[in-house]
This record gives sequence, structure tokens and C-alpha cells, in this order.
Amino acid sequence: MRDWTRRNVLKSGLAAAGASIVTPALARALDTAGAVAAPGETLDAGAATVPAPVASPRERLLLDFDWRFLLGHAADAGAPAGAGNGGGFAKAGDLFPPSNAKFDASAWTAVNLPHDWVVDLPFVNDKELTSWGFKPVGRAYPATSIGWYRKVFPLPAGDAGRRLALEFDGVFRDATVVLNGHLLGRNLSGYAPFRFDVSDVANYGGDNVLVVRVDATEHEGWFYEGAGIYRHVWLTKTSPVHVAPWGTFVTSAVAAGGASATVTVATEVANESDAATSYVVASSIVDAAGKTIATTRAMARRVEPWSTGETRQQLRVAAPALWSPDTPHLYTLVTTIEANGVAVDRYETPFGIRTIAFDAERGFLLNGERVEIKGTCNHQDHAGVGAALPDRLQYFRVEQLKDMGSNAYRASHNPPTPELLEACDRLGMLVLDETRLFSSSEEGLSQLERLIRRDRNRPSVIAWSIANEEPTQGTERGARIARVMSRLVRRLDPTRPITAAMDQGWGTGITSAVDIQGFNYRAPQTDAFHQSHPKIPVWGTEMGSTVSTRGIYANDKTQGYVSAYDVNAPWWASTAEAWWTHFAARRWLAGAFVWTG
Repeated sequence: MRDWTRRNVLKSGLAAAGASIVTPALARALDTAGAVAAPGETLDAGAATVPAPVASPRERLLLDFDWRFLLGHAADAGAPAGAGNGGGFAKAGDLFPPSNAKFDASAWTAVNLPHDWVVDLPFVNDKELTSWGFKPVGRAYPATSIGWYRKVFPLPAGDAGRRLALEFDGVFRDATVVLNGHLLGRNLSGYAPFRFDVSDVANYGGDNVLVVRVDATEHEGWFYEGAGIYRHVWLTKTSPVHVAPWGTFVTSAVAAGGASATVTVATEVANESDAATSYVVASSIVDAAGKTIATTRAMARRVEPWSTGETRQQLRVAAPALWSPDTPHLYTLVTTIEANGVAVDRYETPFGIRTIAFDAERGFLLNGERVEIKGTCNHQDHAGVGAALPDRLQYFRVEQLKDMGSNAYRASHNPPTPELLEACDRLGMLVLDETRLFSSSEEGLSQLERLIRRDRNRPSVIAWSIANEEPTQGTERGARIARVMSRLVRRLDPTRPITAAMDQGWGTGITSAVDIQGFNYRAPQTDAFHQSHPKIPVWGTEMGSTVSTRGIYANDKTQGYVSAYDVNAPWWASTAEAWWTHFAARRWLAGAFVWTG
């Protein structure tokens, strides 16, 4: 018999990308002689669970399957089915009727994640819905703008003493999360990842009821955003002493000629216990073939109760295989934490070794060579599935863009799903990573920090974008906001430059706070900017926006058709031939991202 974890299933080829930890039915199918559950998983109702020892390595279990879903109403915050006048916030453990273990959700729709409820709604002929795909969502449609999700899952008694956390890759939007009737928290962003520690309110040795209320009455973009738990949800279990969330930061310096590379690792170790602990960080680098090529072991350090310590290490890699779009070589950092002589955590961080630089005269340099950015701007939704993309579809999209000659991807205009970035890392696609909220508020900086911490080890990410066509982009107020945001980015990741996508006000406002000037359209105006700011690198963060209809060869106003000959563009944009001719003739321009991929 075998412990069938999600990784086992994926490696066996028995599950598609994005499959969950093995379900009871699949476990029985995989091993009819009697499958053994992964630690913390129940095979079926009434079966014994397999307890996980407190000191065991971490588990990260996918919670995508067996949810129940129901549309609510924006005027009813308490939930349907006899919610009454609320009052669930009066006493802890009584929030939302569906959180009750005896609540009957059998009439709710069975769904698996990722899930976008908007894509299934009917089309509505309302011009106010133009930017939302003509789907009835928003304040004007309260009956279809609230979604309730409910999932029941077991936890073994042996998990008591471990640290448990629920991790959401993204929920659109304004999610209130409740476990066993206890409020975990609220997350406003529809794109930033978030997590809640559930160790205190978990039900060990029994079922746990997870309820998520999603409120999509407000929007964050001017494009189709969908609604719901449209990205993966995970349950992470660790020892009290463990690598903190997104707690590794890997950087590299390549020696002249590429003979070797020095890899620097910063590891944050959390001690979520009542006793001070001595810990040791051991780090290894594994190549793509699975061979360990470098190891190091730090001196023991002390971390106080309920605090975090940091260990810095360096490892040398001989003759490194450099990451690039043509050769997307990846390594894995394996971090082992030992506490009081016991290995209590093991954490893997994929990364790449490469150098990047933006030069005001030579454009973008990757591994010392000039690479022309031939990028596309991309929203996250896809025809037919809305915002809830299967993992394989993320890979398909990147594959298609590469086949068309693209080498760069701008996440427009929000943090992308992790699986998209994984595809870019593995297939070889440069990424401009972008936050959604241009803000120096606590909420805005929190969203930005989560983006940076999550993505700063990815070799595909070459720059951070903090803004897109903001009304304050050319003002002193915009400059103040941008300076605070940029200060945070540089503290979290000093290895990548910062940019902003501006469609006016170049040289003023936000320009003073970023490293690369982004131009949205108005390609000819790059000349004047370069002349007045010769030391600032420039690229096109959004170019083109040619309009055309495939298979149509003449403009037809009656039918609403435009030809496919690259001759039609809005007043603020340009044809592909016009903008690319301009960029190709100027070596100091790093390249551009066309609207859209």
C-alpha cells in the first residue's frame, strides 16, 4: 500500500493538473487492496484517521473538492434558510447559520473549486454591464451578487498541537471566512492571497464546517472579474516551529563568465509556541535532475516564544544553468528546520539563477545580453470558464503566446494566480507583476506586501508594477503614494526594479518614485521623455490596442464590424505596425507589452 498524496497522484499521471489531495473514491480506485490516507485525511465516513505526529514535516492539502454553493442576497447578510435578524456576532462560535454542524445544505449546489458563479449567469442587455461581460453582478443586481460556500472536512485528533492554517489563493471579492461558527477574518481584495490560522478553533478528531460569504457587489476593475472562490484553497499543517509563510527569499549573483553563482538565502523561522527554542536551518539546492548540488548548515539560533527569527546563508553553485525564456532552468531550495535536535519542518522553494538589468541606453539585459521585450497584456479570465481557470489552461495560454513569438506577460491589472506564474517559470516567460490597488493605506500596502512576498522567488518576474493609468499619476499626491509603495517594495525585494504604467504625466508625479518609466500608448512621446530624462529606462507597458474582426475584410458600421487589416485603432492607441516600427528603431526602448494577448 502507499500514501497517495496529491503529488503522488500527479506524478502517476492519474490526475490532471489542479487535482486535489486524493479523494476517498480515488484512493479506493488507485489501490483496491486498501489505500492508506495521507496524514490528516479520512478515507471514508467511520474509518479511522491516520494521526500525524507533531514533529512531522508539513502538509499542504488541497481543499478544492466537495463544496456546497448558494446564491444569497445583498440585503441579507446573515444567510438564507432562517437567518432571522442576525445576531451571530453577539457570541463567538455562532456566526452564520450554515456554520452550524447540523445545518442542512443538501439543497445547495455541489461545486468544486476553482468556481466562478458569474460565468453561469444569463446575459443581460444593460449598457451599465458593458465592462462586466453583460452579466448581472453589482449593486444593481443584489440577488446574484452574493455567494455562500460551505465545506465540511475532518481533522484527526493527532493534529492537536500542530499549527493549522487555511490559505486562499484568491476570492473575488470581500470574503468573510468562518470556521465552526468562529470568525476568522475578512479579506477585501479579489486578487491578493490571504491566510488564517485556525489552530484555536479547529475541531480535532471530528468534522469542521468552513463557510465563506463572498460579496461581489463592488468591483475592482473595468473588465470581467467574475465572482467566487475562483482560485485554490489549501489547508497547511506544520510543527509549532516552522518556516514562516512565504518565509524564504532566494537571490543569486553570477560570477563573470558564468563559471559559478553565489546563492543567498534568507529564512524566516516562526516559533508559535510558549517556549523559547533553539533551531538550526539546513539548506540544500537540488537541480532539475534531482541531484543535490550544494548544501549548508547554519549555526544554532534562539527564537523567543511567539516570535520570528531569521537566518541568512550562502551556497555556491558551480557552472549554473541560467534561467531564460529559451532555457527555463529551475532549481529547488530545500529548507529543513531542526528544533531541539528534531527535524520539524521541510519547505521547498523553486527558483532560478539569472541576472536582470534595465539600462537607459541598451534596454533590458538578461544574463548580460540585450533581450527585446515582446510582451502582451493579459486579463485572467478565459472564454467559457470565466475567472476560474483550470491549472492546465494557464499553461496552455502561456504556450500559445510563446508560439506566437511573445516572451513577456503583463498581469493586467492585478496579482495573477500562482499557477500562471508557475507556468511562466517552467515554460520560460518574462513577467511584469502588478498590484491592483494604488494606495499607501494599510490595506493597499498589505495587498502589495502579500504580492511581493509570494512572488519574489520566481525567476520569471522581472519587475513590479505599482500603478496603471491612475488619475493622480502626474500629481504630487500620486508621487507621495508611489514613494511609500516603492519604499515597501525595495525593502521586501531590492533585486527587481519598480515601474508604473502611465498614459500621461510622464516625468511628473509617480515618475519620481519608480525605476522604469512605463508608457501606455502615445509611443511618439517617448522621444521627448528620453531626451529630458536620459538616465531613466523606458518601456511600453501597454501599446497597440488595434481593433479588428477576424475574417472580416471591410469596415461595416451597420453590422459593427471592423476589418482585420491592422488599420483601425482608437484615438488614444495605434496600429501594431505604427507602434512596433517606433520601438524597433530605438535601441534604448526595452520593448513593450501589446494590448492584448
